[in-house]
Amino acid sequence: MDIFSFISLFGGLALFLYGMNLMSAGLEKLAGGKLEGILKKMTSNPVKSLFLGIGITAVIQSSSAVTVMLVGLVNSGIMQLSGTVGVIMGSNIGTTVTAWILSLVGIESDNVWIRLLKPESFSPILALAGILLMMTAKNSRKKDIGSIMIGFAILMYGMDFMSDAVSPLADMPEFASMLTAFTNPLLGIVTGLALTAVIQSSSASVGILQALSLTGSISYGMAIPIIMGQNIGTCVTALISSIGVSRNAKRVAVIHISFNIIGTVICMAAYFVLHYLVELPFLAEAAGPAGIAVAHSVFNITTTVLLLPFSHHLVKIAEHSVKTEPEKEIAFLDERLLNTPSIALSECNHITTEMAYVAKNAMMHAMDVLFAYDEKMEAEVVRLEGEADIYEDRLGSYLVKLSGCDLSDADSKQISKLLHTIGDFERISDHAVNIVEAAREIQEKKITLSPEGMHEIRTATKALREILDTTIKAFDNADLELARRVEPLEEIIDELSETIKLNHISRLQAGVCTIQQGFILSDIMTNYARVSDHCSNIAVAMIELSKASFETHEYVDKLKTMDDPAFRQMYGEYQKKYAI
Repeated sequence: MDIFSFISLFGGLALFLYGMNLMSAGLEKLAGGKLEGILKKMTSNPVKSLFLGIGITAVIQSSSAVTVMLVGLVNSGIMQLSGTVGVIMGSNIGTTVTAWILSLVGIESDNVWIRLLKPESFSPILALAGILLMMTAKNSRKKDIGSIMIGFAILMYGMDFMSDAVSPLADMPEFASMLTAFTNPLLGIVTGLALTAVIQSSSASVGILQALSLTGSISYGMAIPIIMGQNIGTCVTALISSIGVSRNAKRVAVIHISFNIIGTVICMAAYFVLHYLVELPFLAEAAGPAGIAVAHSVFNITTTVLLLPFSHHLVKIAEHSVKTEPEKEIAFLDERLLNTPSIALSECNHITTEMAYVAKNAMMHAMDVLFAYDEKMEAEVVRLEGEADIYEDRLGSYLVKLSGCDLSDADSKQISKLLHTIGDFERISDHAVNIVEAAREIQEKKITLSPEGMHEIRTATKALREILDTTIKAFDNADLELARRVEPLEEIIDELSETIKLNHISRLQAGVCTIQQGFILSDIMTNYARVSDHCSNIAVAMIELSKASFETHEYVDKLKTMDDPAFRQMYGEYQKKYAI
C-alpha cells in the first residue's frame, strides 16, 4: 500500500460515515412522529420492548442513536428506566441490518439478476433516482426518499473505496504477519472496542472489518472476538451522552454497557471453552462479508436470548452502580432529543398540551373562586400561573432551537403553530390571576352584586367555560371542525361583555347598582373577553396551519361575516343559548 491507498481508505471511511448519516436522517424524517408513537407503545413487557427496539434501530440504522435518544427521554421524565432495557437489547439486533446490506458487496456471479444485487450495480441507479427526486420533487416526503437513496449510494461507494484501498494487503507478507497477533482473542476484543470507540459507530467498524475480509486474510477466529469488542465500543456514545444528566438517565448508559459487557464475557467464555476443548475447523476458514454479518447477528441474538430473562437484574445493576441521591430538577425537554427532531417535536406537542390544560385549570379554578371565594383555591390559581410561565419560557426556547434542525415541511409548520399558541395559553393563566384578584377584592370589601348582575356573570361564565373546553379539546385532538366552533362563540362572549357593561350603566342610572360594583363587573368582563380572544387565536392558528398560512386571516375574516352559512348557524345557536 502507498500513500494514495491510505488516502482512498480514509476517504472511503468518510463517505461511508456521511452516507450512513444522510440515510439515517432521511429515514428518520420519513418516519416522522411514527418513531415517537412506537416508543409510546412500550410497556413493562421486555419482549415487546425488544421488538420495538429492533424496529426503531432498523429504521434509523444506529444503535448508538437509539441509546442516546433513550438517555434523553429518561432524562426528560418521558420514559421509565425499566422500559429502556428491551429497547437497548433490540437495538443491538436491529443494527446488524447494516452488516447484511454491506455483505452484498461479496456477491460473485455471472448471472445478470444476481449481479444486479451487487451494490456497485444498483447504487448508481439509486443515486440517479435520488438526485432526481431531490431536484424535482415538491413534496418533502419524496425529497426524503431521495435523500435516503443518495445516502445509501454514498455509503456503498465508501465501502467500495475502502475495499479497493485495502485489496493490496492480500499480497503483503507484513500484513499477514501482523494479523497473526489477532489470533489472540483478547487482543481482537480490544481492537474492536478501540476502533468502534474512535469512530462511534459499530455499523461502520463492522463495515471496515467486512472490507478487510475481502482480502481473504481474516479468519472467523479473528473476526468473532473483534465483533464482540465492537459491541462494547459502541457504548462509548451513550457514555458520553450521559454526562450532565439525571442519575436515572445515567443508568440507561450503565444498562447498555452492562448488557454488552456481560454478553461478551459469557460468549467469550463459551468461545474459549469450545476453542480449546473441541476442535472447531471453521475458525481457521476465511470469513467473507456475509460470514461476518452472520457472526454479528448470531452474537447479538445469542446475548439477547441469554439476558432477556434477567432484564430486571440489569436495572438493579444500574441502580447499584449509580446511587440514588437528591437530584437536581429533571430536565424539561432534553436537548439530546434534538438529535432526533421528529421525537423532539412530538414531545413538544405533548408538553404544549400539558400547558394548555394547566392554563385551562387555572381559569376554571378562578371562575370557581369568583362565586365561592377560597384562599387555598386562589393560591392554586397563582401556582398554576407560575407553572404556565415556566412552560412558556422553556418551550419557547426549545422550539427556537428545534426550528434550526433539519425538519420536514410538516414539522416546520407544526413548530410555527406551537410558537403561536404557547403565548396565548400563558396569557389565559394571567387573566385567571386577574379574576381571583377581583374575587379577593369582592371578599375583602364585602361587595354584593345585584341579582341581575350575578345572573349576567353566570351566563358569561358558562359561555367562557364552553369556549375554553372547546378550544383545549380541539387543540389536544387536532380537531379542525371543533376549532371552527370557537370563533362564533368568541363573538358572542364579546357581545355579552359589552351588553353586561351597558346593562350595568342602566342599573347605575336607576340607582340599583353602585360605581364600585361597576368597576369590579367591568374588570371581570374585560378579562373574560380577553380570554375568549386568546381562545380564538389558538383556533385560528390551527385552522391557518392546515391552510399553510400564518400571514393572512382570510378564513376568519370570511367566517365573521353573516354571509357564511356555517358561521351564521353556529352564531345563532350560541345567541339563543347565552341570551341575557
